[in-house]
Amino acid sequence: MRLLRILIPALLFMPGILAAQTGSGLPDMGGTSTRVLPIEQEQTFARDFERYMRAHNLLIEDPMIRDYFEDMGYRLVANSDRRDGNFHFFVIRESGINAFASVAGVIGIHSGLILLAEDESEVAGVVAHEIAHVTQDHLARGLENAQDVSLPAMLATVGLAIAASAVGSPDAGQAVLMSGLGLAQQFQINHTRQSEAEADRIGIALLGDTGFDPHGMTRFFERLNVHSRAMGQGPPEYLRTHPLTINRIAEARSRADEVFNPRAATEPSEEFHFVQARLRVLMSQRLDHDIRWFQTRLENGTRPADAMRYGLVLALSREGRMDEAEVQLERLLSSDPQRQLFQLLEAEFQLRAGRRDRALEVLERLVHQYPGSRQVTSQYAQTLMHGDSGADAERASELLRGYLRAYPDDLRMTELYARAANQAGEPVRAAEAVAESYYLRGGVEEAIEQLERVSDRPDLDYYQRARVTARLNELRSEQLRLAAQNR
Repeated sequence: MRLLRILIPALLFMPGILAAQTGSGLPDMGGTSTRVLPIEQEQTFARDFERYMRAHNLLIEDPMIRDYFEDMGYRLVANSDRRDGNFHFFVIRESGINAFASVAGVIGIHSGLILLAEDESEVAGVVAHEIAHVTQDHLARGLENAQDVSLPAMLATVGLAIAASAVGSPDAGQAVLMSGLGLAQQFQINHTRQSEAEADRIGIALLGDTGFDPHGMTRFFERLNVHSRAMGQGPPEYLRTHPLTINRIAEARSRADEVFNPRAATEPSEEFHFVQARLRVLMSQRLDHDIRWFQTRLENGTRPADAMRYGLVLALSREGRMDEAEVQLERLLSSDPQRQLFQLLEAEFQLRAGRRDRALEVLERLVHQYPGSRQVTSQYAQTLMHGDSGADAERASELLRGYLRAYPDDLRMTELYARAANQAGEPVRAAEAVAESYYLRGGVEEAIEQLERVSDRPDLDYYQRARVTARLNELRSEQLRLAAQNR
């Protein structure tokens, strides 16, 4: 698994790769950003990446964390030279300190980097820097200048790994990645000073235009240097692919001073600290250590205190110390009874205590206040399903089906929908959802087999059979595409 964490970014993404040079000779596709691939191929490439990473449990799928960083990324993109929205933001389940960008506008942020940051502008600085590598064509220009390395060769290597995994051979997929390591090493040229300086300059401007503190990027650079010296284990991964110099930090700080406009800057969001606390608990290897970590910061007056207490409640409840967790939750609700996060926790605790009606009352209010919220929808559906009511299960199934029309690639909600449909007495829809969950995890073969079993049912009505047949045809086309890459 550790090997996959290293190789997949190396092959799929060239973190920090390529020097910006003028006169690239690439076609002008509009604006200042040149696409390496047509947009349709970019979207396919990004979907393949997501499914492959899911298959190896390398993505943080938590709704709150995912929503937060997608929102951050799209806010920055909205002020960039490439506003078409064809970017994809992921939090990687990896404690190393790194981030990367790809040909398909995929931006990956390692959990370890998020946990090291002190505020959201520091993480936004890293995300803005990676966005700039995409918009400023560093990959496209480097691809043209790389000797004996072609984009089709890189994509073929990636496609082989994805295809092998998709047909149920993860070991074969890893073997393909190993065989492609030489290609990756040739391809993964560290950022030159020129490309890094350009990404810093554009990224800092994005921070200022989006309302973040443009000094966040330089603060994080300095924090990385301090962290590296304190650990005494050499520079973190991010500094190996994004080398820092004293001049680079000084230039970035000077640029941030020029860009900073106190009247345009927004107040730092406290939400980042809640997201960070949640991520810390999700990544925890020793909950008892993290419980003490949150307790110590509360005792020392670390702010925002509510975020520290929120993390403490999560850690205590995961450790099974519910009485202590409930005491801390009561303090959160007294502090800010209207905060969505605290109300979701209240509903969870009410359900655990056997007060389902009270939990539903809280969640029904939140569903009306936050329609379409991934976290609220998920928890409300799960609470509806917690019981023997067929009507409640049908309501959950209907709610999730509506959500998935808007967000069909959401794995967690697809899996939840499969359970809800089954509980509601909708076996065909449940089986279809199971097939989709296989597909979203990279299991094209499993998805096809599941739908073939459904299509063999003699009780399908006309509309069910048409729906299943159409999806089977789509999946078989996908299977052929992957097989072609695997040849």
